[in-house]
Amino acid sequence: MDRNVAGIILAGGQSRRMGGGDKPLLSLGKARLIDHVASRLKPQVAALALNANGDPARFAGLGLPVLEDTVPGHAGPLAGILTGLEWAARKTRCRWLMSAAGDTPFFPDDLVERLAAATRDRPGAIAVASSDGRSHPTFALWPLGLRDALHHFLVEKDNRRVSAFMESQGHVEVEFPMIAVGNQKIDPFFNVNTPDDLAAAERLLQTLRP
Repeated sequence: MDRNVAGIILAGGQSRRMGGGDKPLLSLGKARLIDHVASRLKPQVAALALNANGDPARFAGLGLPVLEDTVPGHAGPLAGILTGLEWAARKTRCRWLMSAAGDTPFFPDDLVERLAAATRDRPGAIAVASSDGRSHPTFALWPLGLRDALHHFLVEKDNRRVSAFMESQGHVEVEFPMIAVGNQKIDPFFNVNTPDDLAAAERLLQTLRP
């Protein structure tokens, strides 16, 4: 656990490719997608919250604070990240925020450690995870000092692109290895967007179990 890092699980999407509803509440194995994400992230951070809009009671079983977007209009992942930054600054003593998508159940258990290490020589930079040559902007370590700049970018500039904000602020990418499963290599940031993805995640979960 990194005592300087708080965590936010981003679960505010509208899940259109899954037919709508709360994708993170879908079953995966004997738990839900969101349970897998929370169990991976919680040991890595000093405090953890969930970003979701609507009735927070549907996430009550997680035992986490449920934070509604502080910016109206379903402004996407950046709104959730801003909400997390403001919460962490107000409610914790942390200096960084780790964001994670609520539909990605197999991300690395050394995610925070490796991203934090990449910022030691660049303390104001955002550290973002990548794999197989592709970055994953919702899996990033954010300095809490960016919240005013992010609010301006999202509200005044009306720009919702996570990667565009990263480019405007400076960032460092950290490459994570693929997961070896038999003769296959699986992206550790594989996320569930469709029913076929959920079926693939179920098969992968069974394979990865000891």
